Amino acid sequence: MELTKADRYLLEAIRRGDQEGWRQLVERHQGRLLAFAAGRVAQRADAEDLVQDTFVSFLKNLLNFRAQAGLETYLFTILRNKIISRYRSQATAKVTLIGDVMPADSSPGGSNGFAHIADADPSASWYVRRDEHEDLLANALTHSIRDMIEEFKRGLKFEDLKLIDLLFFARVANNVAARTLGVSDNRVAVNKHRYLDRIRKGLGRVDLPADFPIAQLENLLADIWTAYRPSCPKRSTIGGWLLGSLEADWADYVGFHVDRLGCRFCQANRDDLQAAAQAPDPAAFNQRIMESTVGFLSVGR
Repeated sequence: MELTKADRYLLEAIRRGDQEGWRQLVERHQGRLLAFAAGRVAQRADAEDLVQDTFVSFLKNLLNFRAQAGLETYLFTILRNKIISRYRSQATAKVTLIGDVMPADSSPGGSNGFAHIADADPSASWYVRRDEHEDLLANALTHSIRDMIEEFKRGLKFEDLKLIDLLFFARVANNVAARTLGVSDNRVAVNKHRYLDRIRKGLGRVDLPADFPIAQLENLLADIWTAYRPSCPKRSTIGGWLLGSLEADWADYVGFHVDRLGCRFCQANRDDLQAAAQAPDPAAFNQRIMESTVGFLSVGR
C-alpha cells in the first residue's frame, strides 16, 4: 500500500513535533495493530506492550522511514518484527502473514497449504537498506506490480487478482492454485507466464537479464508483496464488505483475500472494525501510548 495524502500530512506534522498529529496517527492505527498482536500472543497485556513499543520504535526511527509504503504497512512490519524478536525461542515466534486456511495436500510433492509463509525471516525485510542496484530493481518491480494490480481492479478481473495473490504472496504451487480457484493447471501456468512477462516489461530502464533465475524473481516478488501489500483491499473496502455494501464480485474477492487466503494484515483491520462497532472506549490505551511515546516526538525533527 502506498503512502496516502493523509499519511504525508501526519508525517509532516509529526516531524514538526506536533502532538496533535501524533495523537491522530496513534488513534488511527492502534486498534488494528492491537488486533494483529492479540492474535499472535497469549496475553492482551503483552499485545498492548508490543503495540506501545512499536509506536516508540516508529518515532525513534522516523528519520530512516523511506516513505515507499503506507504508514499502516510500515507499522505492521515493525510490530511483526518485535513479536518475533521477543518470542523467538517460543512457538509464538512463528508470526504468519497468511492464515493456515488451506488443507494439507497429501499427494507426493504436494504443498501444505500456505504454511510456509510463516517462516519468513524479518531480518530480510524489504525495509532494510539495500545497495543502489537492488533499490532500483525493487522500485521498478513495485511500480510494475502496482500498475498491473490497479489495471486488474479497474477491469474487475477478480480471478487474476486471486491468482496473483496465490502465486506471489502465498507462493503456492500451480496445481494448488488451480485447485483453489477451480481452474485447470494449464490455465494457471499460462496466466503466471503472462503476469511475469507483464512485470518484466514494466521495469522500464532497469535491466533484468534474460537469464535472471525465475526462482529469484519470484522471491523478490514475494518480498515486495510482504513489504508493500499491493493487493490488500483498503480498510474502507473491508468496512464496506463487513456492512454488506459491496457489489457481489468485489465482496467475493475481499472475502477470498481476508478469509480464504487469510491475509493477517487485512484480518487485523477486519477484527478492529468489528470491535469498533461493539468496542469499549479505547481512550485509556490511547492515553497510555501517548504518555509513553510523546517524549520521543522531537526525535523526528
